[in-house]
Amino acid sequence: MRNMRLQFVFATALVFMTLIASEVRAGISIDIEAGVASSGYNDIRIPGNTGSDISLTDDLKSDESEFWRARLGIGLGQKHRLSLLVAPLRLESSGSVDRAIDYNGVTFEAGEALSARYRFDSYRLTYSYALVQSDRLDFDIGFTAKIRDAAIRIESEQRSSEKTNTGFVPLINFGVDWSFTSQFGLLIQGDALAAPQGRAEDVLLAPYADLSDRLRFRVGYRILEGGADNDEVYTFALVHYLSAGVSWTF
Repeated sequence: MRNMRLQFVFATALVFMTLIASEVRAGISIDIEAGVASSGYNDIRIPGNTGSDISLTDDLKSDESEFWRARLGIGLGQKHRLSLLVAPLRLESSGSVDRAIDYNGVTFEAGEALSARYRFDSYRLTYSYALVQSDRLDFDIGFTAKIRDAAIRIESEQRSSEKTNTGFVPLINFGVDWSFTSQFGLLIQGDALAAPQGRAEDVLLAPYADLSDRLRFRVGYRILEGGADNDEVYTFALVHYLSAGVSWTF
């Protein structure tokens, strides 16, 4: 139900931005990214003050997963831009642990065959401002309002438990577009912020080719890292992405 509410809010925001776009009639873009995601580490302890430490990558075997992302962007004049991103993520792990695991109030016995699902869905509204605009280099800085809808589920044949968490995360947005030639360049783009409550980084490094004035293709590497450490949860994850993306500007 919570996920459905978030999807409704996102759809409403998408309709609102589309209405803005119909009035602006300039600088509208659609960006699609897809590829393969894999865990570098995924360490959890829930509750954060009494649960058992378990690694979904070291104690269990983590599988690679397909992923996709979609972004709608709208230019508001020469220097201002709004964008709306949806970025779902699912990672699966399985195996057994040679000790008892207390997870979210449920105890899994040593040697039980376990499966785990790590879900991390991200919905982001970003405002960015062009600090530098030139023929060869563009540099943007801005603010991202992120809604995180996450869940970690561990189960066996005998028992299961799932911890869900939905919250707002403010992030700093940045982007560098360095054109080597009139056709080829390098894109560095991301959201990041660190605080005593936790941290989050989502950064893309991707060479690109402009296939036309309106169509751009890229391949690259994305890193997603972060987590939180408090009495309710301890969870820190690192995810590697190999991705390909295409963007259209209208």
